[in-house]
Amino acid sequence: MRFLGALRFPALLIGLAVAIAACSSQPAPTPALVARATVASTDTPAPTSTTAPTATPTASPAPTTAPTHTATPTATAPPTSTPTATPLNPLAIEFMRKQSFPGSDLVIEQTLPPGANYSRSVASYKSDGLKINGLLTVPTGPKPPTGWPVVIFNHGYIPPDQYRTTERYVAYQDAFARNGYITYKSDYRGHGSSEGRAAGGYGNVDYTADVLNALASVKRLKDADPNRIGMWGHSMGGSVTLRAMVTVPDVKAGVIWAGVVASYPDLFDRWRRAPAGPGGMPAPARGWRNDLTAQHGTPEENPQFYAAISPNSYLKEISGPLQLHHGTADTSVPVEFSDTLEKQMKDAGKTVEYFKYPGDDHNIAANLSAALQRSVAFFDRYVKNASSAVPTLAATPAPAASPTPGK
Repeated sequence: MRFLGALRFPALLIGLAVAIAACSSQPAPTPALVARATVASTDTPAPTSTTAPTATPTASPAPTTAPTHTATPTATAPPTSTPTATPLNPLAIEFMRKQSFPGSDLVIEQTLPPGANYSRSVASYKSDGLKINGLLTVPTGPKPPTGWPVVIFNHGYIPPDQYRTTERYVAYQDAFARNGYITYKSDYRGHGSSEGRAAGGYGNVDYTADVLNALASVKRLKDADPNRIGMWGHSMGGSVTLRAMVTVPDVKAGVIWAGVVASYPDLFDRWRRAPAGPGGMPAPARGWRNDLTAQHGTPEENPQFYAAISPNSYLKEISGPLQLHHGTADTSVPVEFSDTLEKQMKDAGKTVEYFKYPGDDHNIAANLSAALQRSVAFFDRYVKNASSAVPTLAATPAPAASPTPGK
């Protein structure tokens, strides 16, 4: 027994030595592999230690409820050249196209004194669960077989706490209502008595969502022709109109007065010192530039992102013709914005009309009657007398970036 025990002890020593040698022969994980394992196990990886700049800024996303695409610190393939490289950002046109804007039944909140040949009322609808008010007009008299054509009105910037449903743009709506159109002017969230917070029209898509939900709500009216709808926008409302027309196929034609219709790179470079004015951009609202830069870098650093959020990149897919109006003495929105949009529409092979008013202001006050007549005639041609067939939105690839004046 002692002999067997003596044999076991050396054997145990030999086995232990073999095990130690086997363990020491396995390579330790490399730092790179550890980093990849960490990235794969978390939704928000910390940046790597490299100091070399990347092609696309990877700033942390802003604390919003909607998902925002951010690049990971691991090596990735070079970005594609299409503006759909960041489809998950709420501002991206491709993201908006995937959303639902169902609207609701319109509810008459207040009956107003009638117009010359139309009824007037304050009517509300739902947008993102919020109650939004608006001014509704409906023609009186014999209704067309398919229903009345519709013009959705998108107003420009008015301080939200000063906004009133029955003030501003009354004469504009009257011009179309007298000519046999249902008109509806959404107050937007946070304006007047509408619920929600007014967060501006350029750093988020809230107002566009409100307008698209308004459009869907008006289509439910028994007196409306859901397939003959035009959209009119002034200043900030022009931006909303352009964005809406590349997002949904429902708008037969758009009319834009003094519109903020530039691409985001041009909004950065050519509107920085724009004074606050009727329909213009007030100083507190200019923080959207800083917010976008903090999250996505500048347009020079991240051109794909800014192309993806600019409606100008998608003009080949716009839902209908445009008519543009701009005064050359406009001190709120540069006339070059309309100049450039006209060229971009022509380059995209789309129908566009453009009227410039020498020496006129942001509201085209000196030529108001002529501008309204031209707008009515345009809608008559492309909306009232258009086919009532169900519209579709083309699905052609959009360019990587829109051209800018002088470039």
